[in-house]
Amino acid sequence: MAKVTVRYWAAAKAAAGVAEEPYDATTLAEALDAVRERHPGELTRVLRRCSFLLDGDPVGTRTHETVRLTEGGTVEVLPPFAGG
Repeated sequence: MAKVTVRYWAAAKAAAGVAEEPYDATTLAEALDAVRERHPGELTRVLRRCSFLLDGDPVGTRTHETVRLTEGGTVEVLPPFAGG
């Protein structure tokens, strides 16, 4: 298992009530399952609309079960942003 930091932005940050927190997980899917367990409710709903960066690189359309985490890595949780 890798120790990673999950960093929340915008609506995800508001729903989590924190800017970031540590998790132990092997894949992005495991990390997100742990996030949902820790923060049931609004954050779970927000996550459905989010995109993710892993160490600065977009996860894109890869299935979360196949995205392996690295020790000391960072998962950025990015809700859709409005603006212009």
